[in-house]
Amino acid sequence: MSAATQKVRVDSEFARLRTVVVSQSEFHAPDNIELLGHRMPVEPNAVAILDAVWGKTFGEVYPDKQRAWEAERDELADVLRRHGVEVLRPRMFTADEKAAAGPVGYANFFVRDPWFTVGENVIEGVLQFPHRRHEVQTSRDLLLQRVMPAAAHYVSLPQPGIGNPGPGPFLEGGDILVLGTQVFVGLSGMASNALGYHWLAKFLQPQGFNVTPVRLPEHVLHLDCAMSLVREGLVIVCPDRLPDGLPAPVRDWEQIEVSEDEAAAMATNGLPIDSETYITDPQFERVGKQLQSRGITVEYIDFSVSRLFGGAFRCTTQPLLRIE
Repeated sequence: MSAATQKVRVDSEFARLRTVVVSQSEFHAPDNIELLGHRMPVEPNAVAILDAVWGKTFGEVYPDKQRAWEAERDELADVLRRHGVEVLRPRMFTADEKAAAGPVGYANFFVRDPWFTVGENVIEGVLQFPHRRHEVQTSRDLLLQRVMPAAAHYVSLPQPGIGNPGPGPFLEGGDILVLGTQVFVGLSGMASNALGYHWLAKFLQPQGFNVTPVRLPEHVLHLDCAMSLVREGLVIVCPDRLPDGLPAPVRDWEQIEVSEDEAAAMATNGLPIDSETYITDPQFERVGKQLQSRGITVEYIDFSVSRLFGGAFRCTTQPLLRIE
């Protein structure tokens, strides 16, 4: 392994992506909705689809959609490799891990949330949805191989208090946006909470980071479902999902606005490869054309199955190395 791949660091949402983890596509739904904790925010047309999966794996109910889901992630990995990005994949859950999940179920489908990288810090978070609490396990081998030998810090949040969901602390990677020493943390109450935000601020501030909370409406799962930092000075944003407006450090940036319906379908959940290249779904061609008019190359990948679960390209990836 080269010295470059031993390095672990994320400087911003749009710094050159060099090493990234791309999600697997495993989902076993809880036995019933009460075990979910609260309702997953998914596209309206996905409700009936996912309601048929209680107590089952997605693939046994929808084998064709399962194959398409896996193909979406494989295509994303291929596009990233074509752009020179090193792609890693989490392992699948073991039989023992699946059995231990019991009636709560398990998920191994959005690697953005169970852990995240800020500067030279890799942080294991704590997820609110019970069926996602053990999702970090499938990335643990990668973290031990890549982060432990590197100079980066490797830490984990305290264990959450008992309850469904309980007091936390909760902190999920979809709520964390990095812009140099500025770190934004989304707070809707559905994912990260105030206790998780205060833990992160306490950990990062001695390193020179400024950690800013960003209030979200209670139906919005994560901050990356409301805004996307495309490059310095340019943001895709859903104003309806930011009741206090954009955070102060980016308030004067040029904005490409999307509607509530577009945001619910994951229009803000694209992925910059660098400040000149952006991945999104052909569903959002309107946004893509606005990016192209500003000199940005747009790669389109059909992510319609992934979007059923309330996430897209950013949710499907977690960078280990993003530097200029």
